[in-house]
Formats: sequence, structure tokens, C-alpha cells
Amino acid sequence: MKNNKEVERAELHRIIWRIANDLRGSVDGWDFKSYVLGMLFYRFISENLTSYLNEQERRAGDRDFDYAVLSDEEAEPVREVTVQEKGFYILPSELFVRLRARARQDENLNETLHRIFNNIEGSALGTESEDDLRGLFNDLDVNSNKLGGTVTKRNEKLVKILDAIGDLPLSNGNGFSDNTIDLFGDAYEYLMTMYASAAGKSGGEFFTPQEVSELLARITLVGKSEVNKVYDPACGSGSLLLKFAKVLGRDKVRQGFFGQEINLTTYNLCRINMFLHDINFEKFDIALGDTLIDPAHLDEAPFDAVVSNPPYSVKWPGKNNPLLINDPRYASAGVLAPPSKADLAFTMHILSSLSVDGTAAIVEFPGVLYRGGAEQKIRQYLIDNNYIDAVIQLPKELFFGTSIATCIVVLKRSKRDNAVLFIDASNEFARSGNKNTLLPEHQQKILDAFAGRRDVEYFACLMDSREIAENDYNIAVSSYVEQEDTREAINIQILNTDIARIVARQSELRTEIDVVVADLEGEHHESD
Repeated sequence: MKNNKEVERAELHRIIWRIANDLRGSVDGWDFKSYVLGMLFYRFISENLTSYLNEQERRAGDRDFDYAVLSDEEAEPVREVTVQEKGFYILPSELFVRLRARARQDENLNETLHRIFNNIEGSALGTESEDDLRGLFNDLDVNSNKLGGTVTKRNEKLVKILDAIGDLPLSNGNGFSDNTIDLFGDAYEYLMTMYASAAGKSGGEFFTPQEVSELLARITLVGKSEVNKVYDPACGSGSLLLKFAKVLGRDKVRQGFFGQEINLTTYNLCRINMFLHDINFEKFDIALGDTLIDPAHLDEAPFDAVVSNPPYSVKWPGKNNPLLINDPRYASAGVLAPPSKADLAFTMHILSSLSVDGTAAIVEFPGVLYRGGAEQKIRQYLIDNNYIDAVIQLPKELFFGTSIATCIVVLKRSKRDNAVLFIDASNEFARSGNKNTLLPEHQQKILDAFAGRRDVEYFACLMDSREIAENDYNIAVSSYVEQEDTREAINIQILNTDIARIVARQSELRTEIDVVVADLEGEHHESD
């Protein structure tokens, strides 16, 4: 039987699905997500700020205080201290609820929204949160022809989006609770999942399914109840990083969430996602740029937990950039990942970012486990120095836009043995729609095997590094975990008896047929 939270979530997802389909019209789904997610973010920070200020005043004794009904003049004195605490400021007249109430009567709604978004971003200018707010609304282009060919048409669409997002049952009416935050965050994740699924590959490269994100986080947290810093060098929309807040609790990630993303739109989505999960600006540092060439967080390293799903086999400069072989992140392997396949460049970067007692869990393209050349030499470095802790084969069709059966490579700097644990989880899935999914019991089976670190028939194999070296540093799971033979066992004696019986019967039938044929031929001659 479903609990109330699950029923609430299912209802929310149903409404979001309807809204997204009703509103989209001529706008491509993957492009249109920016409008829906942007408005969701605008509503969230409006309600979050209102709740925060109401709580402050009510604690101070004013039980009837409501920031949303103040005039801008009355509110202005608290701007500076609010920006210090929350990282941004919104005047009462520019809150989502106030704007929505007058939106239909505003002939210049697009300009009003543009001004409000600029004001929200501008509220952080010259403060510590400036970088966290800059450009957050850039992808919500209120003057885009995608919304309509005329200002009137665009404003009609904007009103529909405001109403639809405003009607979502995200607030419980009793202030801003943890459940409210969960609902906003879940709405965001569901929208991202929905758009990634509809967009296929173009969306999938930015989005890791929630159950995979959770598995990665839990792998890095085995034996830990809190961590200092968590990091993702290819953070996409931030879903992997945010799983630490869900699994541990926001307070248990003491110094915060760090990530880097090369795609501008996705970088903005990631920062929005941080705010939507109520991660305050001083607790996250998301950078824009190419991690492999221009890493943003070298000064923040090392990290206790690193999770990542880097882009599969993308091009990078590699040996074509003579400076990279001397980069301390890559130099120790003595060779660079091939220019056509950056997978192991990400792996080397992650290893260099990892603390002595830290754990990294990386989703990898399967080719990195067995390909030759430079990649084999990098694997040799990782195995000979005892950095690879485990390799976990995942089922196929887990990710949006690709049917590839990926794997997880787990790195550690400090291990208690000189072996690699291989886990074959290729059959641990349930079919859901047009893809596979890891249910909680599948995740738990993998985690139990990972924590147990011992052989499990047909599922896990702990292999000494010397034997891996003898196998040319091939670390494909299928090379070490024996496959269960599911073919039906055959009793040879019974089979031989059956064959003898069939042969005897065949002989009888042949004799009977010969008799029939002879009789027919006799009748034929008589008629002649």
C-alpha cells in the first residue's frame, strides 16, 4: 500500500506531465524545459524568501507578519542583511505570488518579468553570492519567438506558465517545511527526467537517473555518516551531488558541494537545482568550464567523496597539447588518454582530487575496461598502484538515450588489500517504460556485495591484482565473474534411452509404411 508521500508525489507528477504537454505547443520539449524550470525556480525562491523573513519576524514577536503584503518601501531596510543570509533579495511587489495576481492585466508582462529577473540577479552584485546568482535566468528568454510571434502571444503563454506553476501543490500552507523543499526538488527532478526521456540523447547526456545517482552516493558513503566535501567534475544538472543531501542530510556535508560543468545551459540548471533543494549559496560552488583543461577546484581538493557520470568517449586535446603530459593530474601514469576518448582523463583527474580516505564512484563507458594502447597503460598504472577498489557491471538501458550497459569504477587511495572486487549486476533491474531501472532491492544487493568484499557465486569475485596483471590489465567484469549456466541439465542415460526408443519406433513406422506402399502398388497392378 502506498504511503501519503508517494500518493502526493504521484499526483504531483501527473499534474506536471499535463502542464508540460498543455503548455509546450510549438516549442520543442528540451528547449521548453527552461521556461517551466525557470518559473518553478522563481516561485521557489519567492516562497523560500518569504518564509525565511516571516519566520524571523514571528520569532521576534510579530505573529501576524507577512512579507508578501508589505510595500517595497517597508521592505527595503532588510535588503542588506537578507542578501548576506540568503544570497539574494526580492522586493514584495516582485514576488511570484504578487506578479501572478496582476499578470493578465500587464500588457508588458514580458518586460516586467525581464526586469524582475535582472533585479533578483542584481541583488547579489558585489556580494559573496554574486557568482552563484549570475545568469541564472539567462535561459528563460521572455522575448523569444519560441513563445509566440507577437508580444501579445508571448505574454499569453507566459501567463499560462505562471498559472500552471502557481497551481502546483508544492506548499502546505503552514510555512516552508522540509516536505515543501522535497516537493520542489522532486518536481524539478521529475521535469528533468521527463524532458531527458523525451529528448533522447540530447537530454540524456545531462541527466543521470535518480536511482543510479543514489547508488553512486551510497557506494562512496559506506562506513561514513558524514563527509567534508563532495565533488563532481562533470556535474550536469547536479543530481549526483544532491543525492548526498538526501542520503546523509544537508548538514552532514559539512563544507559543501563542488562541481564543474562545460555546458552553459546545464550549468545554470545545476545552480538552480542547488537553490531548489535549499542548499544555501555558501554551501555550493558550481563552476563553468572544461574540467580536463581548466579545472576550477584544485584549491578545494582533496574531496572525501567524488561521484561522476562524465560524457562517454568525448574528444579532448590529449597528446596534441604538449603541456598536459606535465599536468600533475595526468603525469603519474606516464601517458595521456587518447585524444578521441577522454574517459580515463576524467578518471585520472578524479583520482588526483580524492582524499587519502576518500572514495570515488564513476560511471564509465565499458570500452575503458579492456581497450588497448594508452588506455591499457593507464589501467596498468591504476592497478599496479592499487587505486581501483571495485568494478561494477550495470544493466543495459539504464540511461536516457543510450542502450549501452555501463559500469561503475570505484577508486580508493587507501585499501586494506591488493585486490579488485568485480560485481556483475547486469541482471539486477526491473523494466520501467522504455528503459530499465534499479529498484531499492537491486541497489541493496550491490551495496551488500561491495561492503562484504568477498566472492559471491555468479555475482561477485575478489581478484588479486597479480592475476589482473597476467590478464593484460583487462578489468571487464565478465572476465572474472563466472556466468551462471541457466541451460536445463540433461541426463545422458535418459536421453540415450529416448533416442533408442525413437529410432526403434522410426523403424516400425518405416516397415508399416513399406507394407502400405506395397499394398497400394499391388492394387495399381491389378487395375491395369
